[in-house]
Amino acid sequence: MASKNVAKTRARMLQKIEEGQYYEAHQQLRVVSQRYIKANDFDSAIDILFSGAQSLSKASQYSSAGDLCLLLVEVYKTAKLIPDASSKSRLVELLTALPASEPTRKRLINESLAWTSKLGPFPAGDPELHHFIGNLLLADDLYAAEPHFLVGTKESVDVFTNALYEWYKLDPDKSNAGRYIGRAVFGYLLARNLRDANRALDLFTEKLLTDNKELLENRSRADNIARVEGSDLEVEVISRVPAINFLRLMCLGCQTGGRDVFEKLKGRYNASVIKPAGWEEPMSMVGQVYFGVEIPRAFNPMDMLGGLFGGGGNKTPRGIEGMMDMD
Repeated sequence: MASKNVAKTRARMLQKIEEGQYYEAHQQLRVVSQRYIKANDFDSAIDILFSGAQSLSKASQYSSAGDLCLLLVEVYKTAKLIPDASSKSRLVELLTALPASEPTRKRLINESLAWTSKLGPFPAGDPELHHFIGNLLLADDLYAAEPHFLVGTKESVDVFTNALYEWYKLDPDKSNAGRYIGRAVFGYLLARNLRDANRALDLFTEKLLTDNKELLENRSRADNIARVEGSDLEVEVISRVPAINFLRLMCLGCQTGGRDVFEKLKGRYNASVIKPAGWEEPMSMVGQVYFGVEIPRAFNPMDMLGGLFGGGGNKTPRGIEGMMDMD
């Protein structure tokens, strides 16, 4: 019986929207959904809100659609709905329909992730949803997409690394390669994800060497090895890009080294790489997370991921608009 009532309501609201009665449709959808919520008929409330938001978005009534989207997430929370493919796919579809200029989109992103964080198994929010949101935001704002990729899926690593490399290619100073991939390496390390820190570095380095074959020419055995004296850290690296060497040794140290290794690594590269790149703060955080080196103030690594290296807000890295070719 409820499903027939929902179908009739959907049809009636769709007709109002097609006739341009947007305000009336919006208000009636809110009223009807609240009735279902009070009756604990959450499935019907979800159905009404989802279809209504879809129809209003198609009519370019994005503010009203966004309002219904936010109500939908509230129903998810009230119903204690566990995130699954169906519940997440609704949000993906609705977020895709909202333009970047719609103010409710950002709040919908935050509320959606808060729901998955509270009722799902991932404290930082659902990785698949983070991956989708990262891709959604990437075209307009790499800074906004960055924290989502850092707690996303395995596929997020590739997309994020490709974006960083495309951004690096716009830099006239090709020796700055490490500063770009450092965003991913430090970010994943502070998310306690050594696997993806290494993967991002591998992918970026592969692209760098493919596009700059001169970096591999005329290298002796000595040129091909970087090490930290007094430790077992030794890796094959690109000697003409010291920041890449440093990041590679740091990842290895996080996996195998102790506090003395960290201090030696920091001592060797502090003047030549860490300070010029502005990595003093993230390096200190890595020291605390992986090597037990206390820093004066407490910090939560997850809180630092979004703005660790500057930028943010609505500001987009120079030239990132329209340049992405994720092959």
